[in-house]
Amino acid sequence: MNNPRQIAFLALRDVHRGAFADIALTRWLRQAKLSDADRRLTTELVYGCIRRMRTLDALIDLFAKKKSRQQPPDLRTILHLGLYQLRYLSNIPAAAAVDTTVELCKKNSLVGLAGFVNALLRQYICNTDTPLQLPENPAERLGILHSFPDWIVQFWIEQLGFEEAEQLCQWFNKSPTIDLRVNPLRTSIEQVEAALEAAGATVTRVPHLPQALRLKGGTGAIENLPGYKQGWWSVQDSSAQLVGYLLEPQPGEVVFDVCAAPGGKTTHLAELMRDEGKIIACDKAESRLRKLAENAQRLQHKSIEIFRGDVCNISQFENVGDRVLLDAPCSGLGTLHRRADARWRHTPENVQKLAELQGKLLQQVAGWLKEGGVLVYATCTLHPLENENLICAFLERHSNWEISPPAPESPVAPFATPEGWIKVWPHRHQMDGFFMVRLIKGKNKV
Repeated sequence: MNNPRQIAFLALRDVHRGAFADIALTRWLRQAKLSDADRRLTTELVYGCIRRMRTLDALIDLFAKKKSRQQPPDLRTILHLGLYQLRYLSNIPAAAAVDTTVELCKKNSLVGLAGFVNALLRQYICNTDTPLQLPENPAERLGILHSFPDWIVQFWIEQLGFEEAEQLCQWFNKSPTIDLRVNPLRTSIEQVEAALEAAGATVTRVPHLPQALRLKGGTGAIENLPGYKQGWWSVQDSSAQLVGYLLEPQPGEVVFDVCAAPGGKTTHLAELMRDEGKIIACDKAESRLRKLAENAQRLQHKSIEIFRGDVCNISQFENVGDRVLLDAPCSGLGTLHRRADARWRHTPENVQKLAELQGKLLQQVAGWLKEGGVLVYATCTLHPLENENLICAFLERHSNWEISPPAPESPVAPFATPEGWIKVWPHRHQMDGFFMVRLIKGKNKV
């Protein structure tokens, strides 16, 4: 199988039937025989069509007699592929986009609809200046124009205002970058930078982060880049790197990393501690813990101990830790550019359920710390229910806990808010959206 558009169609069909986008795409790419360029095209088509699904549906509604939701599912997917190429991929000639999309109809038992697809796409080409039919409601307008559910856009507007909310929408529709975190126990950032550039990769430094490099452009398989097998670096977004600096673990301490797998933050903590002390990495997912163990082995970290179990049912760690990192399971609404289908999977109801789980986890692991211990709560979401509201509620219930802002010289300091917590907005800081806060446990007050 060597047709990138056909593979994209098959992956998208699986996604529309309930599969996760990354899993569906990986499964079909493994069966395909594609050049690197065609693999990139397939990936762009799959993730692009998922990200832009609402806008593509609005285009179908504009040019077809039947609404997009009334179209046969496979036909709708094929129309998405054709319209996405015409609207968003300037490197593909319009004629090629039309012809290959018509061929998809013939290849997938829709030969009788090939004429309709040809006519609709050509109608779009002739009327590209025709504006979408946008409602007056601000959230609905941005939701259709930039392809997001109204409820997500609405809470961005409430926090940022209309203009910045639109900038955030635009940012989340860009293809994600790849950031690396250099392992200073094995090499230096200068050595990694030189090795990557010698191999033809383009890299830049990331402001405020001393061990971060950002890859620019296509790189091929990441594990084939210089230094990967030697443990010189890990893939980790810059925002996630900030978490370790906020926790600020010290050599010789006992540190818990809760919900640790697959280990990006765990291994960063080991590097910050010079691999001296004990990091107990907890998670209940055995397969993800295996990945954590592989990462620790590749990076040659010895201080990491893996503990499998449900955090809510663990009692033997009371008053043991010097520091705890709770990287809480969350909605991931700060990483919508990486998780193309997450915007369509989440609902306000399941965000509420996640917030309830996060509260339970925070309550549980707070007891694992000694008096004077430090806890960092972190999520890769921007929703206040999972972040600010949850922390404020915790502090109201626990008068012996308080927020500890980062020191002025910390890499995290430029991202601090007046309240003392950290909130990374992607369109402002050019990295994943994140929330994190450092809390200190004091004596119980009478």
